[in-house]
Amino acid sequence: MKYEYTGDSVKEQEDLKLRTKKFALRVIKLVRSLPKNMVAYEIGRQLLRSGTSVASNTRAAFRGRSKKEFLAKIGIVIEEADSPCEITTSHGFE
Repeated sequence: MKYEYTGDSVKEQEDLKLRTKKFALRVIKLVRSLPKNMVAYEIGRQLLRSGTSVASNTRAAFRGRSKKEFLAKIGIVIEEADSPCEITTSHGFE
């Protein structure tokens, strides 16, 4: 899904902030439910870092001083969100 930010809607900003916060909370819940073994622990740590940073980096993006700064920061959000996907798919956990 491609998200196109127009920058004009406070409702749009608040919606994205809320969705990323809910995402972070779901990631925390998921990590807590992982089995207690070394592989799950390591993957869980990465998921936790990446998943919770999505919400905080989204908020930072909205505080950007320009559209260029917003786009740079939202790019970090996309990288963080994609990181766990890359780890799991590249190691056969599809």
